Amino acid sequence: MRPDGGAAPAPQLCFGQVRHKRVRPVANAFAYRAYYLRLPLRAMGTASPRCALFARNRFNLLSFHDADHGDGSTPLTAWIDALLAREGVLDADGEVWLQAMPRVLGYVFNPVSFWFCHRADGALRAVLCDVRNTFGERHFYLLDNGGDLANGAEISARKVFHVSPFFPVDGSYRFRFMRSMRGAAEATLARIDHEDTAGELLLQTSVSGSGAPITSARVAIAFFTYPLMTIGVVARIHIQALRLWLKRVPFHSQPAPPQNKVTR
Repeated sequence: MRPDGGAAPAPQLCFGQVRHKRVRPVANAFAYRAYYLRLPLRAMGTASPRCALFARNRFNLLSFHDADHGDGSTPLTAWIDALLAREGVLDADGEVWLQAMPRVLGYVFNPVSFWFCHRADGALRAVLCDVRNTFGERHFYLLDNGGDLANGAEISARKVFHVSPFFPVDGSYRFRFMRSMRGAAEATLARIDHEDTAGELLLQTSVSGSGAPITSARVAIAFFTYPLMTIGVVARIHIQALRLWLKRVPFHSQPAPPQNKVTR
């Protein structure tokens, strides 16, 4: 139970869609169905959802491993609290929702995970974006405007991390995050647009879905409807890279990663 007597938030399995639309220099778009987790880290503590087909820190059809996130060893809430404190965000003392893909039969690759950090009154205070590329590198973008992030508000960050060899490491990102209720289900949308240094749109991406508490029935639907989904994420990345190469999109060599692992 929460201190106000309400029910504690439950870990969610969300079904939705991933969309990419490249605008320039060559048009290329794709969308595919997907699912992901949304986990209330403070409410969960060290517990795992009571679900026969889902596990925390051990093998199952779907699983979540704490070591896949944060620094791989520090408890997740302690890690995010310390990172926020180092960056001067001292009032994100409410729930922290981590949105990420689960391990599927033990395998996962998360191109981006989102840490939604709230104040005690429930207002969204900051979002940490954990971005990874297929070269084994990662970078954190901390989105913080000094106050509450209103539902659907736009917040920008300068691009400093190499993700795709078909885009240079310059320009900026525009982020928007939205939450709403659709009946008893919670709908979420994370949208990221990439612009060049002149402010011209290059790429639109989004992850959307509708969540409900994790149950064995929902896990079975996810696993058998979208088998080996996380392996498919990596496969799709390389298939789209091949399509861009065949379209003769300019190729940019991989630069050294930024020394500062967190940028704002």
